[in-house]
This record gives sequence, structure tokens and C-alpha cells, in this order.
Amino acid sequence: MLEIFGYAAALIIGVSLGLIGGGGSILTVPVLVYLLGISPVMATAYSLFIVGATSLAGTYSFYKRNLVSLKTALIFGVPSVIMVYITRRFIVPAIPEEIATLGESFAVTRGMLLMVLFALLMVFASYSMIKGGQKKQDEEANQTAEQKFNYPAIIAEGVVVGLLTGLVGAGGGFLIIPALVIFSKLDMKLAVGTSLLIIAAKSLLGFMGDVANYTIDWKLLIIFTSISIVGIFIGSALSKKVPGDKLKTGFGWFVLVMGIYILIKELLLNN
Repeated sequence: MLEIFGYAAALIIGVSLGLIGGGGSILTVPVLVYLLGISPVMATAYSLFIVGATSLAGTYSFYKRNLVSLKTALIFGVPSVIMVYITRRFIVPAIPEEIATLGESFAVTRGMLLMVLFALLMVFASYSMIKGGQKKQDEEANQTAEQKFNYPAIIAEGVVVGLLTGLVGAGGGFLIIPALVIFSKLDMKLAVGTSLLIIAAKSLLGFMGDVANYTIDWKLLIIFTSISIVGIFIGSALSKKVPGDKLKTGFGWFVLVMGIYILIKELLLNN
């Protein structure tokens, strides 16, 4: 039964990516861990492939409408991709299985650390999505602004997002899109399309760092990803009818609740 819910969630993840250009990927790791029984470390690896492939499919529709800035994707994406690969290939495997023991019964494991980091990221993402939905008009006001590149800021943001993506397996669209709007002066729609391309590149190349370290369940991965890709096309079609700002705000509250739940479960209920 949980497996059915897990695959249903895959569709929701894709729909969210198609509707608001992000957000859904933040649910991939919790779905894999709690509904499909995947270990946290493997779930972050699987999430990279799922998010990457789904975002790549979503990029196509934006590219056809000239809503992808290849120059911006290159400037932001290259340092981000390199950092994701380094994190997945070297940093994550180097984290010990048991990091510390607090008291007599509380052990901080690698899996717990990754899930807590992910939950904190979800809480931060929820704030970004809730505020982002409320500030849509301000972002759209920048559509006529001339594009200028703040190269140091874009590169630094790329490295930070790459590190976070490598650690927790999230696409990081909620970090990338504001960065592209602020530092590259992209309008919102162009930022969403460019973000999907960056997410696809860094997630899929980051996943390559895992292939050498882990045994991959390709059957589960391909089924989940295929359902999510169907969802992104459904979401893209719905985006013409559903107000994205309201959806993003509502989804932000949902992600906030999920993040708090994971923190409680990992820190209080696993003892």
C-alpha cells in the first residue's frame, strides 16, 4: 500500500515541477525514505536521478518558447555541477555511518544527519515558496530590466547550491530561481526555464558520482522517474490555468509541515 502512495507521490512531484518550476523535488527524498523504504543515503542518490531526468524533460517545453538562458545556465551551472559531483563522489562516502553518540542511547548516524539537513532545507524552502508566491508581482516587474551578470555572486551561489544538492539530493530550484532573478536580472519565466536546465545538468552529473559507490535499483528508479516525467507534462499544461503564485504559497505551507514532521521523527522518535 505504501508503495502505491509512493508512486502516486511521484506524479505529484512532477506536476509541481511543471506548475511552479520547483518545489516537488523537495519531497522526493522523504517519499523514497518513508513510503518506499529506501535508506536516506540511497534516497539522496536516487533523488538526483529522478529530479535531473524530470527537470530535463521539463526544460524542453521552456526551450521551445525561448525561455532558457544558455549563457546564464553555463555561468551558474558549471561550478554547481562540479561541486555536486565532488560532494557525491567523495564527501558523502567519507561521512562515517555513526558520527557521534550523545548520552547512552542517542546516536547521530549518517542517515539521521542527512534527513535532519534535508528537513532544515525544507523549512527554509517553505519560507522561500510562501514569500515567493506573495512577491510574484515584484518579480514580474523586473521583466523589462536589462540583463546584467554579477559573476562572483552567481558563481558563489552555484557552489553553495551544488554542495546542498550533493548532500541532500534536492534540486535547489527555490535557491536558484531567486539567484537568477537577483544576480542575472532574468524575468521569472526565463529564470524558471533556466533553473530547470541547471537542475537537470547538476543532478544527473552528480548522480554519476554515485554509480561508482552504490548498487542502483534501476527498475524502481526508472518507474518512479517515468511517472514523475508524466507529471511534469501535466503540470506544464495546468500551469496555463492554475495561478502559480497561489499554488506556490499553498505548497510552501505543506513543505513546512513535512519538514517539521521529519525533524520531530528523526530527533525525538528515533531514540
